[in-house]
Amino acid sequence: MKLLRDTWLIFQRHMLLMLRSPLWVVLGVAQPAVYLILFAPLLKPALASVGANTMSDAYKIYVPGMLIALALAGGLYVGFGLLGDLANGVIERSRVTTVSRVALLLGRSLRDVVTVIVQCIIITVLSLPFGVFVNIGSLLLGYAILALCALSSASISYGIAIRVANPSVLGQVVNNIAQPLMLLSGTLLPLALAPLWLRTVADFNPFNWAAKGLRALFIGDTGNPAIWQSIVIAAGLMVVAVIWSARTFSRSVR
Repeated sequence: MKLLRDTWLIFQRHMLLMLRSPLWVVLGVAQPAVYLILFAPLLKPALASVGANTMSDAYKIYVPGMLIALALAGGLYVGFGLLGDLANGVIERSRVTTVSRVALLLGRSLRDVVTVIVQCIIITVLSLPFGVFVNIGSLLLGYAILALCALSSASISYGIAIRVANPSVLGQVVNNIAQPLMLLSGTLLPLALAPLWLRTVADFNPFNWAAKGLRALFIGDTGNPAIWQSIVIAAGLMVVAVIWSARTFSRSVR
């Protein structure tokens, strides 16, 4: 119970800090919005082989992948904020309080999840003029998958940040992780278009499964087993990532 209360308190604090500078939320969707308007229209011919007979079909395939990329990148780069707090003594001052060390991390991570989901909602709304209409139940389930992905990537970022404790090194490590994960999750184009060896490698990427499940929800294929598979895999990754980062964080601030 104390962990939940402390997590809620830390979450509230970081949400208030975020609300004081909401411009960051808008800036986070600027690049995806540009891709939505300028890149997605080029995809209809390329996606015809996977069932995109109209521009609306092409967007329903492309937008879920872009949302996965947003959840992945939006979480992996939050570690820089933690390094800033460590350098400014914010975490050090928190040590003298009775707040749970794990809550210090979980509260921040949940703030990051809310940020990503708000950004995903904005992108979804911007997709409406392009014919991307999704059943509300499927959309909510899709946001749940995105939340699991964002919590996983944010936890991984915080864990790495604590380990390296250097912004320059963190940037290199995160870039080297983010690029292959995005390429192997089919965020720009479905991996159904890829050669067999690449699809085989991508099957070991949890975010690829999340992209498959989200695309199934957006096209209305609610009976597709990729949906429950993506939920199970994303939840499993989230549990492992949170436990690892929480233990790393707890040891570092004793």
